[in-house]
Amino acid sequence: MKTCQVSVVVPCFNEDEVIEAFHRALVSVLEPTRRTFEICYVDDGSSDRTRARIGSLATADRRVRYTSFSRNFGKEAAMLAGLRMSRGDAVVLMDADLQHPPELLPRMLELRQRGYDQVVARRDRTGEGALRTLLSTAYYRAMGRCMDVSVIDGEGDFRLLSRTAVDAVLALPETNRFSKGIFSWIGFDTAAFTYRNVRRAAGSSKWGGRNLLNYGIDGLISFNTRPLRLAIHAGLALALAALGYALWIIADVALHGVGVPGYTTLLTAVVALGGIQLATLGVIGEYVGRIYCETKHRPHYVVRESSESPHVSSNVPASDSASASVDAG
Repeated sequence: MKTCQVSVVVPCFNEDEVIEAFHRALVSVLEPTRRTFEICYVDDGSSDRTRARIGSLATADRRVRYTSFSRNFGKEAAMLAGLRMSRGDAVVLMDADLQHPPELLPRMLELRQRGYDQVVARRDRTGEGALRTLLSTAYYRAMGRCMDVSVIDGEGDFRLLSRTAVDAVLALPETNRFSKGIFSWIGFDTAAFTYRNVRRAAGSSKWGGRNLLNYGIDGLISFNTRPLRLAIHAGLALALAALGYALWIIADVALHGVGVPGYTTLLTAVVALGGIQLATLGVIGEYVGRIYCETKHRPHYVVRESSESPHVSSNVPASDSASASVDAG
């Protein structure tokens, strides 16, 4: 298998309007570096002409390789497929919407030359709404206190990984993947710099409120068991509160006799306890559901076609070839 100096992994989902402009911008930045490079596009089951566009790019430029999924499996699966495709000594992950500026790549490569195994481009929140900024800040603060790994506000998927770091990521077999946590968990020497947030070049964001909420829950659940510990603490607190309330009732009866039963107090206690029980069951259900998904050993994705074997599906394990129809689960 031929290797190169730099691989750029680009997950794509319905990026028909911008993919060609992105490709031109990326090549114009990489060519002056005088490094050998490849661009690995992963079509995550797009419903527009994205697959056809990247197929044309691969036909016109031998430095372009691609894989197309049979349906939308999500960005985590697309990034995993791209990392498996990559052959470079350094691998850059970036989006195709030009919100990850290609002109930052030379700086990332320079930092890699200094010995860093991870180079992270951290965006600021310029242009974002006040509510989204507030919620994001609160979320990352909660993540910092709850998670067993460090996840920093503004650090996303736009980063460079050494081949050593890529191999470490690929050695993790879990089905429920949260890449921000995985990148932090593997460690290695890391450098980061901040860049100004930019708007999409075309189209609309695929990350709506529901997707962001689900992604946030994935992050909180994936790298810690503190929610389960919190449920235990809440249960103990309620038990102590109930004991204290019982002692107060006994003392009140001893001093003043039996009074009128407290309907409001009883109803409030029942509703509060029921809510906590339901929330606790939900937390436990999240963990059990993830265990269930892991035990099925399903593949992370199914490949429709790739540049190595277009329009052909085979059962070759993904670890052997990027053209495999099913990845190694």
